[in-house]
Parts: sequence; C-alpha cells; structure tokens
Amino acid sequence: MCGIVGIVSHSPVNQELYEALTVLQHRGQDAAGIVTYEGGRFYLRKDRGLVRDVFQSEHMLNLPGTMGIGHVRYPTAGCTSPAEAQPFYVNSPYGIVLGHNGNLTNADQLKQEIFLQDQRHINTDSDSEILLNVFAHELQRQGKLRLDVNDVFDAVSEVHRRCRGAYAVAAMITGFGILGFRDPYGIRPAVIGRRESAQGLEYMIASESVALDVLGFEVVRDIEPGEAVFIEKNGRLHSRQCAKTTSHVPCMFEFVYFARPDSMIDKISIHKARLRMGEKLADKILRQRPDHDIDVVIPIPDTSRTSAMELASRLGVKYREGFIKNRYVGRTFIMPGQQLRQKSVRRKLNPIDLEFKGKNVLLVDDSIVRGTTSQQIIQMARDAGAKQVYFASASPPVRHPYVYGIDMPAAHELIAHGRSEAEVESLLGADWLIYQDLGDLAKAVRRGNPKIERFETSCFSGEYVTGDITQEYLEKLSRHRSDANRTENSRIYTNVIDLPNSV
Repeated sequence: MCGIVGIVSHSPVNQELYEALTVLQHRGQDAAGIVTYEGGRFYLRKDRGLVRDVFQSEHMLNLPGTMGIGHVRYPTAGCTSPAEAQPFYVNSPYGIVLGHNGNLTNADQLKQEIFLQDQRHINTDSDSEILLNVFAHELQRQGKLRLDVNDVFDAVSEVHRRCRGAYAVAAMITGFGILGFRDPYGIRPAVIGRRESAQGLEYMIASESVALDVLGFEVVRDIEPGEAVFIEKNGRLHSRQCAKTTSHVPCMFEFVYFARPDSMIDKISIHKARLRMGEKLADKILRQRPDHDIDVVIPIPDTSRTSAMELASRLGVKYREGFIKNRYVGRTFIMPGQQLRQKSVRRKLNPIDLEFKGKNVLLVDDSIVRGTTSQQIIQMARDAGAKQVYFASASPPVRHPYVYGIDMPAAHELIAHGRSEAEVESLLGADWLIYQDLGDLAKAVRRGNPKIERFETSCFSGEYVTGDITQEYLEKLSRHRSDANRTENSRIYTNVIDLPNSV
C-alpha cells in the first residue's frame, strides 16, 4: 500500500506536495519521494524514511516548478533498497516519472517481455519500475516527436491490456502534464480535486480525498476503474475510459484499516463505514450473547476507535480508552522478523490499569492478521487486572494472502489460516473471540454507495477478482513474504542488477 499525489498549479508545488505526503504518511512509512518540473528538467528527491526525514530545507529549495508528483512507499514487493523509493524515472521517450500504488500480479512475465521484446532494462525488484517501462514503451511505439493527449490515453489502454493486478498511478511527462489512472477493477483508490486561483484552475490527483481537503482543493470525483485523466501543464483537464472492460471492485481493507477516517473513497465515508461496522458487530454480539456481561469496551488504537465507539453505544456499555499509544513506533506487521515485531508491541502500547481492574473487558480491533499483537494485548489486559478479556474484530478472519498491494504475511503465518474461530480464540488466549461476518462487513461499507456491487475481499474469502492467481503464484509469494526472507532482505541495501534467466 502506497500513497500517490500529483499537482498542476500556477505557483510552486514543492511545499504542497510535501504537505500532501505528510497527510498520506499512513499509507507508507518506508520511503518518500517528490519530483517537480521546471524549464525542461525534472528535479527529484527521494530516499528511505518518513516524509519529515527525507525532505529538509535544502531539498525543498531544489524542487522548483509548478507541476509535480509525490509518493510514499510501503514495501509490497522486492527488497528494502533505497533505489526502490519512488517516483521512478525513464529518459525515453520524452522523460517520464511515475509513482504507483498497488501490485502487478504478472510482474515476472512482464519483466521478461520488457527485456526480450521491448528491449528495456529493469534495475530493481519493484513492479512499479516495470509498470513505468510498459507505459514508456507503449508511448514510444507511437513514434511521435510531439505528443497529444490521445497518444497518452492510447498508451494507458495498452498498459491495461498488458498489466494485471491492482494499480493507481500518478505520472508526469516532461513539459506536457500529469497523468493519473486506475486499474480496470478500481481496486486501489484515486481521486481528482480542483481549486480556483487568481491565475486559473489548478488540479490535484491523490490516493485519498483528505490530501485534497488540507490543501484547499474541492473533490471533483473519483477516477473510475480503467479511466485515465490527464492535466496539461496549462491546467486543462482531459479524461478517457481506457479499458475495454471494467468492474468496480474496490479493496475492502481500505475501509477496514488503511484509509484515514476523514477520507472519502469511491463516494463512501470511511468514518461512517466504520461506524456501521461497529453497529453490525454489536448486533452479532446481541444475537449470540443477549445476556452478555461486558462491563467496558476498549479499542486498540487507532483505527478501531470509530467501530468500538458505535459498538459500545449500541450495546449500552461504557466506552473507555484503555491503551496509550506511542506514536513514534511504526505498524508492527510491516516489520521484518517476529522477534522485532513482538518487542515492538510492548513499546507501542501501554495499558491504563484503572480501566481494566476487576472488569469484563471487550477489546476491539479492526482486524487480526498474525495474531502477534492481539496475543500480547490480551495478556497486557490480564496483567492490568481484567477479570475476563473478550476480543472483537471489526473484520472477518484473515485466512488468505493479499496480492494486490498490501504486504500481508505468508498464508502459514496468518493465525486464522486453516483454523476455526475456536482454535484462534484459544491461541490468542481470549475468553471469547468474535469476528465480523463478511456479509455484514460488505453491507456496512456498501450502504455508503449502493452502486458498488462487490468488494475485493480475497484475504477473507480466498477469491481473487483478477482471476489470474494460481497456487504456484501463492506459493512463490509465501516464500517471498516469509519472516525468514524479510529478515534477510532487511540486511540488504545493495541495488543488484538482475537480468532475466532466459538471457
């Protein structure tokens, strides 16, 4: 999962790109990058780290121009080399930079094609560099010295034909403009914003609407699945549907966990969707245990707060903040290695004993992935004096790997994989475990936009919407995402040039 942003303005964009990336920081904490354009040149700064650490005053001064794109990276494929920070750049044709949110499921095949047929070289393990080179090749095939908008849209159509998986893209072409597009399923989000200035209209593309809000842009609409929008450097906006067939299937985990609660995605309020998740979960509790003995509902900060508040209200039970979060510790399931992850949980959360002592406590989290965090939190609640510890997940059991841009663990590392809910309950050490039903989750989110008929729910259901995910692919993904491989890759910082095996 990553965050993308692109701005075409009549004034310098460096500071606004920086501010947009800080707002989207929750979408990627591994690396950040900004590219601006002025006077026939791109100006690039990118590196590993948080936005505030990557960009200092001297870097901002070297990012001139009224047009640019930015990216925050959350590693989903490849190693942790600084070379894999985005945006990526190719000089031919024209000069193109690109930032990508998602994951290409046919990246290995494309890498072979790019080398053997397109005669281009991929220098990292990132599928984003592959996507950029596919787009660049399709643009170059047109053989024009001067581009027009239709040339760009034709190239995007070829990207859709060749690339499979999930992708939302912000790209910039030297001296021409900024491009945004989504995959034909609309799995990853992207939204367009507009702002009036004294010099004329200005446009912005971003992963979430909250980035537009903070910069004073009015949300125009979401980019449709398979659609591309192009904003010329003079501020003129064009759009075209570039995919032959589309089906709107947004990622459910955006609504459960990743997106900020003050965002709108595909016309659905994240905040209201999470409130409804709490309602549905409370109704299930009342069906299963109408005579429950819950004394207090306590959320696991931060994402589950909204659902937990509504759940407590519907149950008629007190809602309390029982954990204080250290905001300077990263998300634990991103971290390589189980030992590091376990140490991190204790440093991340500290209980307020008075809220637990002698009470039957219902802890609420947005999801349970490995179970590492949940196990320790349940034990922390017991150590703080809780009489009974119940645990509720606002989403269903995560039993399958996710392949569309969230770096969830290998299947065997998922606590619910191959286990019943009773078995998970026992492993977690909870006195009672309750999961959201998948149907209820879908209803809670869909109420915000009834036109969306289904969601990408593969990590819950095992059904992959792109239809190209084989057992062989999942086994390879499992090896790549295993804790052993993560730990090894975390030691690697050298960018290795890797040619296809068939060469």
